[in-house]
Amino acid sequence: MLLIKNGRVVDPVTCVDEVMDVLIDGTHIEEVGHNLSAADAEVIDAAGLVVAPGLVDTHVHFRDPGQTYKEDILTGAAAAAKGGFTTVVCMANTKPTVDNVETLKYVQEKGEKTGIHVLQAAAISKGLKGQEMVDMDALAEAGAAGFTDDGIPIMDEKLLLAAMEKARDLDMPISLHEEDPLFVKQAGVNQGRISEQLNYGGASRTAEDVMVARDCMLALHTGAPVCIQHISSANSVEIVRMAKKMGADVHAEATPHHFTLTEDAVLKYGTLARMNPPVRTENDRLKIIEGLQDGTIDLIVTDHAPHSAEEKAKPLAEAPSGITGLETSLGLGLLSLVEPGHLTLMQLMACMSKNPAEFYRMIPGSVTQDAPADLVIFGEKEHWTVDHFASKASNSPFKGWELPGKIHYTICAGKIVYQD
Repeated sequence: MLLIKNGRVVDPVTCVDEVMDVLIDGTHIEEVGHNLSAADAEVIDAAGLVVAPGLVDTHVHFRDPGQTYKEDILTGAAAAAKGGFTTVVCMANTKPTVDNVETLKYVQEKGEKTGIHVLQAAAISKGLKGQEMVDMDALAEAGAAGFTDDGIPIMDEKLLLAAMEKARDLDMPISLHEEDPLFVKQAGVNQGRISEQLNYGGASRTAEDVMVARDCMLALHTGAPVCIQHISSANSVEIVRMAKKMGADVHAEATPHHFTLTEDAVLKYGTLARMNPPVRTENDRLKIIEGLQDGTIDLIVTDHAPHSAEEKAKPLAEAPSGITGLETSLGLGLLSLVEPGHLTLMQLMACMSKNPAEFYRMIPGSVTQDAPADLVIFGEKEHWTVDHFASKASNSPFKGWELPGKIHYTICAGKIVYQD
């Protein structure tokens, strides 16, 4: 048994924000209340700390199978636990692609050996080639969390329409990477002032905007539950806002790097700030924050994309895009959203646990009696320095940053899976 004493319970499911005790027996919460006691329980003194449902990241890359020199399911799960996450959804662009039940089962079985809940999304198209749809029925039956060709846009509208209709019929989420290659001269850097300064082609926001507009209308037409992944453009935020008003079941993700950094980061951090879609202008960053404020953007995800130091040491045009993000996500949410007053802590917790879980058809975690004991305990204003990573990778522009939100414990299924 575990007894968490005097923690500030912040629960976006029940909207409770109150200092209470939490008693855990086995894998579930036995009781939540005041002045609780249990003779044989291990006691965690959470005075001055926040006790919240475990964080949920529905967009991670664990590189397993196929590229385990970057990350594997065990190290990815360790990074997640260190970041306060008790549930993650892995993307399908592994080698081989998760476009069949056998590869799906491999990830599921290895995920069960970690201390957290590792779910796996399946691809939409076979081999991520955008030509032939996977057997969505079989993959859904085998436990896929959703469908996505993340990393590659689906250019074939006929295929995407069929996939959306199937996702609707299965009541399963379909998540889309929105970058039209026609408007990407060179990936990873915003096309604008900085790309011109670097004499680098860059990726126009139009690449995202035209795809988001198309897919929001297809979502409206089909009624499918659609997620616009890692939104980066002010225009795209407005398009999603409009589609929601029209009645489309559209959701959108924001990453900490997109609401924290601008294109100037490429000058300072080089390839560590190269990502797809790129971080853009201050106006884009602020419009993403506005989208989070009004619920247009309802999911905060990391797009955790580990790469080796050797890969990121290549020239800007050759290095891979993406950053390792699980261990800095909560701190950046507090730094960029809560501390400036853009979001309340309750709203941040909703975007990082309740909303992602609900979109991916999970029962959201809650600090309530009989709920699964998946919790994170952290100091909201307690600072820590980004230095050592549990991930195999350290490709982050945030190395050396001092962030709020020091995580003391991550508890999953009643077990302490991370302790500072």
